[in-house]
Amino acid sequence: MTILIAGLSAITECDLKKIIALSTLSQLGVIIGSLGLGLPLLTAFHLITHALFKALLFICAGSIIHLHHHNQDLRLTGNLFNQLPLTTACLTIANLSLCGIPFLAGFYSKDLILEFAFASPINLIIIIILALATGATSAYSIRFSIINLWGPSSSYPSHHIYDNNIFINLPTILLSIGAICRGRVIN
Repeated sequence: MTILIAGLSAITECDLKKIIALSTLSQLGVIIGSLGLGLPLLTAFHLITHALFKALLFICAGSIIHLHHHNQDLRLTGNLFNQLPLTTACLTIANLSLCGIPFLAGFYSKDLILEFAFASPINLIIIIILALATGATSAYSIRFSIINLWGPSSSYPSHHIYDNNIFINLPTILLSIGAICRGRVIN
């Protein structure tokens, strides 16, 4: 139930940090669910891959919040695709990995957990909850990206932001490489 409730709550939330926190709570539910299926190695694998793309998500969101004068309301950002191309690309990689898009880090662990859940003799209600929670993850990730990255800008007209901080850009690039390659390497 934690997976589903956190995912549905993230769909309706407008605070950047709360969306990411609810996403983390949902993924912790996936981790506990895989432990419940008796898959401790797969649980550790998902924990490592999740840490990679979630750290990337936190750095990108922190950068966005910082550049918007510590405003974390999703409704007051937008059009970051044109203003922050590096952050936008890395945030997109993190969201796609969170959704479990094939050949990114999240795919290798999340897909295996779902495969084992669907193949094991567990209650149909649990399988439905897992499927709905996975759909909710995709829904709030897509909503987050559409509003934040590609939606119209809702900030002040004279508010110019740009990617130029090496202390944010370097870890962002390194974590992006991890979110792309590390799932396959660990697998």
